[in-house]
Amino acid sequence: KIDHKSGKNKFKQVPLLKNEKAEVRHERAREKGNEMQQEIIHTFAVCAYKDSPYLEECLRSVTSQTVKSEVICCTSTPSSYIRELTARYQVPLYVRDGASNIREDWMFAYGKAQGRFVTIAHQDDRYRSDYAEKLLKAWKKYPDLLLFASDYLTIRMTEKEGKMKAIPEPFNMVWLVKKILRLPLRFHFLADRTWIKRSSVWFGNSICCPSCTYNKEQIGDDMFHSEYDFALDWDNLYELAGKKGRFICSEKPLIAYRVHAAATTKACIEDNRRPADEMAMFRKMWPDWMVKILMHFYRKAYKEYEK
Repeated sequence: KIDHKSGKNKFKQVPLLKNEKAEVRHERAREKGNEMQQEIIHTFAVCAYKDSPYLEECLRSVTSQTVKSEVICCTSTPSSYIRELTARYQVPLYVRDGASNIREDWMFAYGKAQGRFVTIAHQDDRYRSDYAEKLLKAWKKYPDLLLFASDYLTIRMTEKEGKMKAIPEPFNMVWLVKKILRLPLRFHFLADRTWIKRSSVWFGNSICCPSCTYNKEQIGDDMFHSEYDFALDWDNLYELAGKKGRFICSEKPLIAYRVHAAATTKACIEDNRRPADEMAMFRKMWPDWMVKILMHFYRKAYKEYEK
């Protein structure tokens, strides 16, 4: 029944259930995304796995940027927890059928992103509010930008008095070594040269994976060909370094990288996937005698995840 004088609908809306609310919000978010399709320059594609207690912090950080980006969430482990969180932040949720797999999950998220630039955001991490702004400034200065990345701040989850607390760790040896290995990329005017780009991955992956944004327009839809589980991002960077375009890495930490007991990195160390993948990557670039030396030092880095 409509009151024609006031123009108001007097029918009372039936209250929706929580899940129905979530579905309605997701649909509105998708419609809004479709309307903005022509304007989208950058997408944060958040990969959600199971019911992570850190997912909300990640969603809050990418939806609170100083420069607006498209934000989507993709998962192969749907749950009411993920649906409710993404609905709360009005983030479209896309569900991939099939068993969880890092490569397939990342490819699915990359494919769903509509932006020219795509950040595969990890659910454990937080992004500075000016991440997207720094990305766009770098692109404006270097139109051939193929990959954008940044330094990071380590957040270590530590149990204190029976509770898990986030402890910022502004300095550790792994962070320092990565920073040194990235030195060639500081020469931005040379960072379109293949040997400069590849030099940043010769002695290990010096680039923080969740800090990476990929130029989808230049790379295309097909990415993450690697057969590795742990070294997937490292192998991908090695391949991208052979493509035309520039790697720009901001040495300002634009991401808080979380280290915790349930992290994929730690799991890969415990089941020996990390050592196997890293050895295979080094063999792509170095003779066996050099691989042995590099792996000797790399095994010491695993202790960072045993704290």
